[in-house]
Amino acid sequence: MMNLANTRIRRSVLYLPAANFRALEKARSLNCDGIIFDLEDAVAPDAKSLGRDQLVTALKRGGFGRRERIARVNAMDSEWCRADVAAVVKLDINAILFPKINSAVELQSAIELVDSLGGEDIPIWAMFETPLAILNAQTIVGQNPRLEVLVMGTADLSAELGVKDTPERAALQTALQHCVLVARANGRDILDGVHIEFKNMETFKQVCKQGSEWGFDGKTLIHPSQIEHANIAFAYSDLEVAEAHGLISAWENARLQGKGLAVYKGSLIETLHVQRAQRLLARHAEINP
Repeated sequence: MMNLANTRIRRSVLYLPAANFRALEKARSLNCDGIIFDLEDAVAPDAKSLGRDQLVTALKRGGFGRRERIARVNAMDSEWCRADVAAVVKLDINAILFPKINSAVELQSAIELVDSLGGEDIPIWAMFETPLAILNAQTIVGQNPRLEVLVMGTADLSAELGVKDTPERAALQTALQHCVLVARANGRDILDGVHIEFKNMETFKQVCKQGSEWGFDGKTLIHPSQIEHANIAFAYSDLEVAEAHGLISAWENARLQGKGLAVYKGSLIETLHVQRAQRLLARHAEINP
């Protein structure tokens, strides 16, 4: 299900620990498409309250511009989740990200918690980071229209599978591409997992290229140095843009001439090719306003 209406750009979505004041300040000047303000893994248990308070202060101050703002709360079964949700539903955020979602029932419980605390209009994102979540992905996504974006948690998934998270990611390919299939079947965006070797730009470029080829909309990041490469990998080259224009032009000319078939550079053009080209151009326009 190709969602032509959704052209929200999510090439680079950076995790930032909410307990790190300097990181929150710097985020206002970073060229990322989105920021996940993290109250979960990136914040130590004894700093949970500090992180929550600093996030409230930072978002009330504002200044994050066009960047999409997502708050990752602690897991539903944790002692911090309810306080996290109660705090962030009052803030200027675009979504709440829930970790450790393994079933449609768990996601529905998370949504009910958000709604009970006054966040009825806030979109929900969910982490897919366990074998059970991968196996239940279609049920989780298909039964919850409130879910807007799937976020892969490749570090946790690798650990639970007992495999190495190598740049080739052969052991994760089945899980990752299954979730891409689920996202596309339900018209949702999906973000690739993080690359923890943030100082190794060569392997980072490799996994970004791979993620783009596998159909992800963008990549989650752990360090500002990764932003530029993600933005490039999940955007479009001049050649891709020219090809999209050419294909659409050939299709339109064939229709004007009353032809039942359209051909572009020796290949038959079908409606799905036109829709893909239109989505590419719409996203390109969003990236380059």
